[in-house]
Amino acid sequence: MIRRALILGAGGPAASSWATGVIAGLADQGIDIRNADLFVGTSAGSRVAAQITSGQGLEELFERQLQPQPVGGVAVKVDFKKLKADYVRAKEGDGGDIGFLKRMGSLAVNAPTVSEADTLKEVASRLLVDAWPVQRVLAVAVDTETGERRAFDRSSGVPLRDAVAASGAAPGMSPAITIEGHRYMDGGVYSTDNADLAMGFERVLILTLKAGFPSTCVVSLDAAVERLERSGSQVVTVRPDDATEAAFAAVGGNLLDPKVQDGAARAGREQGRRIAALNVAAVWN
Repeated sequence: MIRRALILGAGGPAASSWATGVIAGLADQGIDIRNADLFVGTSAGSRVAAQITSGQGLEELFERQLQPQPVGGVAVKVDFKKLKADYVRAKEGDGGDIGFLKRMGSLAVNAPTVSEADTLKEVASRLLVDAWPVQRVLAVAVDTETGERRAFDRSSGVPLRDAVAASGAAPGMSPAITIEGHRYMDGGVYSTDNADLAMGFERVLILTLKAGFPSTCVVSLDAAVERLERSGSQVVTVRPDDATEAAFAAVGGNLLDPKVQDGAARAGREQGRRIAALNVAAVWN
């Protein structure tokens, strides 16, 4: 029996709205990727994974993207230019990958943000469910102290809300989330997609934004895809098309701006409809 994995990458409201639109557009053409055997969600992608496996209708989820909401965890003013410089300095420091992840962990723990409680409340309001789905969903986060990557699932004994909040706890923008005495930050610090967690699955579909430059994560998507393909997986990667990039640009290119949601979702849905028969059907059907 062929096993399929859906990878949902990071990228704030832009990524979650675009991915939701693509999924709805694919469904419009008869390809319902909610029947995946594995869902790997990173940051915004973990929220999408939780939502599309929650039993809520795709049309309802899509319509919610057209009604921008405040971004949780960003209630203090963030100097994005300085934050980007902090990320680059952390990447250029000593200690290899673990050293980088620990420096990012220190930034996540010490940056002024709203409280964990407020963030957890906001995440819960977005999910509208409080239980893990029957399908296997992974919400990827990173331990701020050790730099260890952790993929939470229903067997972890952690509330879905907490796992999704931890996966999306971007250093310097959202508070690190405390789980079992450890504090966790955005899984995108390790990899914006964490697609390597789909090893062993024959068909892999990846919905992800284009990589930023310079890269500030440990494992690139290209490296993960190469590894998957070497193991025998058939992989299709879908990134935003020109119409979606134009929607991002219309709000100044800020992927965290809630105003990006409407345009990103609509463009994503059109893209999903267009690509259904081009390359997704071959992998999924």
